[in-house]
Amino acid sequence: MLAKLFVTILNFSPAIKRATWKWWYQRLAHRGRETDWSFMNYGFKPSNGTPELELSSKDEQDRLFIQLYHYAASQVPIKGANVLEVGSGRGGGASFVARYYKPEKMTGLDYSPSAIELSSDLHKDVNNLSFVQGDAESLPFEDYTFDVVLNVESSHCYGNMDAFVNEVARVLKPQGYFCWVDLRQKGLLDTTEKALYHPDLKLIQEETITEQVLHALDKIHVRKVEMIQKHVPGFLQTAFQDFAGVKDSKIYNAFKDGDALYLAKAFQKV
Repeated sequence: MLAKLFVTILNFSPAIKRATWKWWYQRLAHRGRETDWSFMNYGFKPSNGTPELELSSKDEQDRLFIQLYHYAASQVPIKGANVLEVGSGRGGGASFVARYYKPEKMTGLDYSPSAIELSSDLHKDVNNLSFVQGDAESLPFEDYTFDVVLNVESSHCYGNMDAFVNEVARVLKPQGYFCWVDLRQKGLLDTTEKALYHPDLKLIQEETITEQVLHALDKIHVRKVEMIQKHVPGFLQTAFQDFAGVKDSKIYNAFKDGDALYLAKAFQKV
């Protein structure tokens, strides 16, 4: 029954969707203390011929996850900027951006207090990085605060996508950038497009990256299964496997069959 949650949750009411995801991410954050994972995304494997991203030896094990952040962050100028990631999870992506892209300040925001506590502990040695608890639909920041807002594989959890996009536009400085990557069921594409349309945000780049995400899921399959078998109780393993997108899970098959897509977009505030 739990496995069905992750293919039906997008159709829940906003309040139920938000509460369900908060419960689930709190559980993931608690389990995260027992693993070496600081990423929660599905990963990204670039097309053949793309120059390989240079990573330190300590980051190499997380290459596929990092490459999704690299893809998103590389669309806009970040060096020296004030950057916010909404939905920072365990903080691995925010840490990568802070260390490799050299923003003046990197802030990770997440709805889960446990995730914020975990992230702050895991990445305490990154000087230009901090984490705060908050709601994506009511960001705890003043207007015109950030040069860049990143949102990586998080917005499918939100109860009100329109409210989130309005908040992004509010906290961005004029000429600031919004980078968004996430999965959507095919039947929800029109709703998502309408939510992402905002009169203050001009689309500057878009791509469907389902193929690159599927290739990453294939490559990381064994590691995910081994981690779940080692750290997750048996009665929860099917749900964790589906959430993680392992081969033959409902989410993996939805990507493969074309019932779900992985989208990438970048906007500039006008």
